[in-house]
Amino acid sequence: MAATSKFLSVLDGQPSAIPPMWFMRQAGRYLPEYRRLRAEAGSFLNLCFNPDMASEVTLQPIQRFDLDAAILFADILLIPDALGQKLTFAEGEGPMLDPVITAKNLDAFRGRDIHDRLGPIYETVRLTRSGLAADKALIGFAGAPWTVATYMLNGRSTRDPSSLRAMFYQDRPFVESLLALLVEKTIEYLLAQIDAGADAVQLFDTWAGGLPWPVLDAVSVQPMRKIAQGVRSQRPETPILMFPKGVGEKAIEYVLLGECDAFGIDYAMDPGWARAHLSSHAVIQGGLDPLRVVAGGDEMTRAADAYLNLFHDVPYIFNLGHGFTPETPPEHVAALVEFVRRKER
Repeated sequence: MAATSKFLSVLDGQPSAIPPMWFMRQAGRYLPEYRRLRAEAGSFLNLCFNPDMASEVTLQPIQRFDLDAAILFADILLIPDALGQKLTFAEGEGPMLDPVITAKNLDAFRGRDIHDRLGPIYETVRLTRSGLAADKALIGFAGAPWTVATYMLNGRSTRDPSSLRAMFYQDRPFVESLLALLVEKTIEYLLAQIDAGADAVQLFDTWAGGLPWPVLDAVSVQPMRKIAQGVRSQRPETPILMFPKGVGEKAIEYVLLGECDAFGIDYAMDPGWARAHLSSHAVIQGGLDPLRVVAGGDEMTRAADAYLNLFHDVPYIFNLGHGFTPETPPEHVAALVEFVRRKER
C-alpha cells in the first residue's frame, strides 16, 4: 500500500493545495517509448499478457511525467476473453470477439475460472507495485458490465449501441443474466488485482451515456453498485472510483452510492454543476477536455486553471474528461503537469 500517497490522502477526504494527478490513457500511443515496446511485443494482446512489458508500459508515464498514480495497462475486454469469448484486435478495426454471445454459450461461460487466463495481469500488478515509489499509487481497473456487454453482444466495437438497448427491451432476462455474470467475474478480477498490490480500483462505463433512466439504473448504476459492494465487503480499505461517461446530471445516482469514493467527470459535464452537486458526496476527478492538451498553449492552461480554481477547497484529483488521443504531443502533457504543480491559488 502506498501509505504516503497524496492520491490516497485525497481519496480519504483531505484537500490538497496542489491536487494529485494522473491521466486516463496516460500510457499509450502518444508516447514514443510505448510505440517502441508495442512493436517489440508484436501485438496488443501480447503486450497485455507479458507482465514485464505491461509493467514497463504502466510505469512509462510515471517515469516521464512524475505523476501521482499509475493505472494498470490492460484492456477492458480481458474478462470476456478469459470466459471463452476469443478476443483479437484487427489492425484498423479494433477489438473482435468470437463467438457473439447467446443464451447457449452464456451458460457455457458460467463455470469458467478466469484466473488462469488472467494470471499474467495480476503479475503485472505485482511487478508494477514493486517498481513504484511509496508515494505513488497504483490503480487497478475493469470495464463496467454494460460497456463490456455491448462488445460481447455485438462481437466488436460499435459507435451506436442503440441496438443493444433494443435487445434489453426485447430479451431483458438474457441481458440481465449476462450482466449478472459480469458483475460476479468483475468482483473476482478486482479483488485479485487488489491482492496483487493495487491501491485503488476504477470502473469505466464508456457506454453509459444516452440511456433513459430506467435502463441506466438497471444496466449501469445497479451493476456498478453490486461490484462496489462486493469489493468493499471483502477489501473495505480499498477506494473505489467510478467513471460512467456521458451520464450528465444522472451522475448524482452514482455518487450517492455509499461505495463510490471518487467520481470521474467527463469533458461535457458542467464542472460548476459537479462542484455544487457532487463534491459533497464523493471526490471529483477529471473534467479537462483531452483535445485541449492536443492543442496545448495558453488555452490548455486556462482550461486547466478553471478546474483548479473551482475545486481548490475540496478534495479533487486532476485528470482528463476522457483519455489522451494518439496525436497528443508529450511536451504538451509535460507543460500541463508543470502548470498544475506550480499553480498558486
